[in-house]
Amino acid sequence: MDIEEKINAASRVLEQITEDTSVPRNIRRAAKEAVDWLQDRKHTPGVRASSAVNILDEISEDPNMPVHTRTMIWNVVSELEVIQD
Repeated sequence: MDIEEKINAASRVLEQITEDTSVPRNIRRAAKEAVDWLQDRKHTPGVRASSAVNILDEISEDPNMPVHTRTMIWNVVSELEVIQD
């Protein structure tokens, strides 16, 4: 899987989170912000992935996050962490 495919796969998972009404609004907002970073072609793939990981790290410890959402976020973070410029 190439870098853009990984970014697109991560974006799709995060889009699922943004559409899940069982997820608190602040977490959906952060997931949307991470998607926006991933899709911003003005930056290199490494910068896009790193920015998204930073956003997701901040919300990953939210006590109000459903367990299934936390698992999805951790999976996305682990996929994005390997992307470098």
